[in-house]
Amino acid sequence: MSVTPAMRALTTLPAVLDAAAERDGDRIVLHADGRDVGTAELHAGSLHVAGALRAWGIRPGDRAAIMMANVPEFISVWFGISRAGVIEVPVHCAYRGPLLEHILSESGVRILFCDAEFVDRLGPLSLPGLEHIVVRGESDTSAVPAQAAVHPLAEALSADPDPDPPVVSPGDVSCVLYTSGTTGPAKGVVLPHTANLRLATANIELMRYSAQDVLYTAFPLFHVNAKFTSVCSTLLIGGRLVLDDRFSASRFWDIMREHGVTSFNYMGSLLTILAKQPRGPGDRDHGVVKAYGGACPGDLWTEFEERFGVHIGEHYGMTETGITTWNTFEERRTGSCGRAAPWYEVRVARPDDVECEVGEVGEIQVRPRDPDIMLREYWARPDATIEAFRNFWFHTGDRARMDEDGFFYYVDRLKDSIRRRGENISSYDVENVVNGFPSVVECAAYGVPSELGEDDVMVAVVWEPGAEPRFEELIAHCDERLADFATPRYLRACAELPKTPSQRVQKFKLREEGVTPDTIDRGDRIGARRR
Repeated sequence: MSVTPAMRALTTLPAVLDAAAERDGDRIVLHADGRDVGTAELHAGSLHVAGALRAWGIRPGDRAAIMMANVPEFISVWFGISRAGVIEVPVHCAYRGPLLEHILSESGVRILFCDAEFVDRLGPLSLPGLEHIVVRGESDTSAVPAQAAVHPLAEALSADPDPDPPVVSPGDVSCVLYTSGTTGPAKGVVLPHTANLRLATANIELMRYSAQDVLYTAFPLFHVNAKFTSVCSTLLIGGRLVLDDRFSASRFWDIMREHGVTSFNYMGSLLTILAKQPRGPGDRDHGVVKAYGGACPGDLWTEFEERFGVHIGEHYGMTETGITTWNTFEERRTGSCGRAAPWYEVRVARPDDVECEVGEVGEIQVRPRDPDIMLREYWARPDATIEAFRNFWFHTGDRARMDEDGFFYYVDRLKDSIRRRGENISSYDVENVVNGFPSVVECAAYGVPSELGEDDVMVAVVWEPGAEPRFEELIAHCDERLADFATPRYLRACAELPKTPSQRVQKFKLREEGVTPDTIDRGDRIGARRR
C-alpha cells in the first residue's frame, strides 16, 4: 500500500485520530494491557483529556509529561495533550532522582500524567513549576510537591470536552523527547507534528502496510519508535496494533500466532536474541511476513529471513531525524541500511566535514529536503543545537561508509570507535564475531584505556541462562576471525547490558565501570597468539 493523498492531508496528530474515528470508530484498533480497544474510545478519551487541560489552566505551548506504562490510556492522554496544543514530554518509566528532576524542570512541565507506582519518586525532587499530577491507579500522594494538585486519571477521562479547541498547525511543536543517551546525559529533541507524521508515512511506504496488517511492538510509548511507526502508522492505514509491555523471546512467536500479527518492529539485539532461540517446527508457523527496524547484523539478515520467512525492512534513523536511509522492497543489499530516503540529503564526512571518498568510513551527516521533518532544536540547549548543525549539516554521531551505488553501511557510534596500535577498530565488527559464538545471547565491545596509550578492547558478554561461560573457547573463536589488533584483551560476563529504550547499549556506562574485578585479562597472549 502506498501512502495515499488522504493520509498526506492529515498533517497533525489530532487530525490523524479524528480521521480514524470518523472512518471506523467501532473497529478494534488496539490490543494492550489485556484489553481490546476501539478507535472511538481512544478518540473520546483524547477529547476529555484536552477539556481537562483547558479546565486546569494548561494552555497551548505549555508542557505536559507522561510517565505511564504501555496502556491504552497513554494514547488517549498523548493525543489529548496534542489536541490542546500542549507540548508532550514523554518520560522513561525507569527514571528517578536527579535525572527525573532534570527532565521535568528543564522542560518546564506544568502537569504530569503518571502511573501510581511512580508517584513516590516525586517526593525528594524540587519541582516548583509542577502544578498538577494526574495519577492512574491508587497511590499514597502525601509526599508529592505541596503546590501540586492531585487528580485521578478518571477525572481527566470524564471531563467536558473543550467547546472552543485551539487550532493545531503542522509546524507546531508536538513533543520534546529526551534521548536516553548512549554517550552521556539526555537532551530534549524538539519535534513538530510534521516530523512525527513523516516518520509514520515513511514507515507505511517502506513496509507496504495496508488495512489488513496487524502490527506488533514491545517498545515503550515514551519512545519515538512505538509512538509514530506503530501507533500513528496503524491509525493511518486502518490496521490493528498489538502493544506489549515487554519483549519475551521465549513467548514471541506464540504471541504472533495468538494475535495474527503480520509485522513487528525490531531494534538493537532483538533479532539476534530471537535467532538464538532453539529451532523448532513453529519457526515458520505464524503470519508474520515482514519486520521493520535497524541494526540487523549482515550475517544474520539472510539466515533470519530463511529460517522464519520474514522480510527484513532495514533502515537507518534516529529520534532527531526519523528515517534517513532505507532498503526498499525493490532495491536492498544485505548488511546495508539502504540508500538516502527521498526527503533527505545524506553523506559520509571526515572530522573536518569534508565528504569522504566511496568506501571510506566517516560520520553520517544529513539535511532535509522538506521543511519541519526533523528536530527543530535541542530544548534549552542552543550550544548543542549549533554544534549538531555546524556547516549546515546535522551531525548524527554515527559512523558509516557508502558504496559506489549509494548504499550506506553502518559501522558504529563515533564515540564507540576503538583505537589500538594505531588502528581504528569497529566495535560492530567485534560484536558480530562474539555474537556468532554458541551460548552468547548478546555482547558489547568498547575501549578501555591501555597502559601503552590509546585503547584496549573489552567485551561484556551476556550468556544464555544456565550456560557456563566458555571464555577460553570464545577467545579462540575470536582469534580465528579477527585481526590481531582487534581481538579482545578483556572479557567480562554480565547478567544484562545497560540500554536505552530503543535497545541501544549505553557503552558509556560500561566504560565508566572499566576493568572490574571479575574481568578476564588475556594480557600478553594477544600479541603472541599467531607468531
